Amino acid sequence: MTIEENAASLPRPMQPITHDNLLINFTTEFHRVWSTNGSKVKPGAFWRPTPARDALPGYFPLGDQFMFSNFNINGEMVSAVVCEKDLNGERNSKGNALAKPADFELVWKESSTSSATRASIWRPIAPVGYVAMGLVCANDHSKPSLNTIRCVRADLVVEAKVGDLLWNDKGTGAKLSFSAWAIEPPTAEPGEICFAPGTFVGVPTYSKPTTPGTAYALRMQIPLQIKAAPQAPALTGYAHPGDDAVVKVTQIARLPWFAVRDHANPAEQFFSSPYYELQRTDEYVLIGYDHNTSDKTRPAKWTAHRAQNPIGLRKFSGFTSIEIAKAWPSVLLSDMRVLKLSARLPEHFTHTKSSASGWNEMRPQVVVAMVAKQTAVAVFQMESHYRLIREDGTQVAVEFGYTDDSSIHLTQYPPEQIEIARACPQPTGNTPSGTEASAVVDVIAPSSLERPSATDTAP
Repeated sequence: MTIEENAASLPRPMQPITHDNLLINFTTEFHRVWSTNGSKVKPGAFWRPTPARDALPGYFPLGDQFMFSNFNINGEMVSAVVCEKDLNGERNSKGNALAKPADFELVWKESSTSSATRASIWRPIAPVGYVAMGLVCANDHSKPSLNTIRCVRADLVVEAKVGDLLWNDKGTGAKLSFSAWAIEPPTAEPGEICFAPGTFVGVPTYSKPTTPGTAYALRMQIPLQIKAAPQAPALTGYAHPGDDAVVKVTQIARLPWFAVRDHANPAEQFFSSPYYELQRTDEYVLIGYDHNTSDKTRPAKWTAHRAQNPIGLRKFSGFTSIEIAKAWPSVLLSDMRVLKLSARLPEHFTHTKSSASGWNEMRPQVVVAMVAKQTAVAVFQMESHYRLIREDGTQVAVEFGYTDDSSIHLTQYPPEQIEIARACPQPTGNTPSGTEASAVVDVIAPSSLERPSATDTAP
């Protein structure tokens, strides 16, 4: 899934999320279909997303949604809507992304003679190869129009879970029983976001539905802008390497607004920053340098400290809800959000492809190198620094960093072959006769000893 380039003329247009030939966008405009006002049931209302034709032409809702109170949600809530992508006359071999329901079947109707309205709730019957993602409410007993919503091609969605109870009809006096339930997306795979559009599932009982295939969620790949890793530094002379040799490379994961908690109501956040950039900047940082001007090989030792900061990482996750080494959110972002999601960053972006334990490693590494005579040696460590940026360029929460055991790089001048020692050589001022040694480096496992300070001299 990619982000569709769209030059819409809206004041703050959002580039739609594109999944194959499906376009997904969001609206803050709703029509209240039926309210529980005047009845003895729990207060609430059923709303239908109504994307403005001038702003989102060709977009349809996926079903109605329920809110616990009767306040006006227009301009306050945000719901997903969908559109068929224009393929410029070409055909998708899998078929259209969207289809009208083949029909509707009645699930419940309000039949109390004392009620001011005669509400009903209907289940869309999807054509073969498509799924319905929510129910439809009516303020009478008439079957809804087939143009009310759209069904989605089955390969574009993922099976979801039935969540908490939203509403039931106890107290309406209806002859039929009915309960409405939230939709919870499954746990996302690395690099994906699964999200429920705000619709609900319902059954003509008060029991939670358990039938597989009852609920579905949309999904997307997290768009990435990946560049080649920074080139490892190399000594080109005996001089101490300067800061001008540092090369920084920034990788970007682009997150839609609903995947980030930014302490604003959903509509405000949607309009102010439809997308966020989680930027990872990689650079090699100098750990130590030694120029051996003597005629004998000598050892040198440096300490490579970790860039990880558990306090900073906790602050970042606490403010944004984004987790680095696992899926998020661990708790609901807000009771005000109708969109439910599960997101997980790509493992290569978070350095968790082999193991997530690196984020918990705080102990420094000790680097020992045997520096040949008349040789200069520099040891670098690649660090990754993460920060979250809004569309206006401002930063969210705090920056945090990462280093691991595989990020050490040694370079020497003259650039002779570098040998990697499997065991730490014993520090000694003597070199076997006839040996013209290249630099021999050993990275000692993270020390459990007290953190020593970096030094450019032999131990």
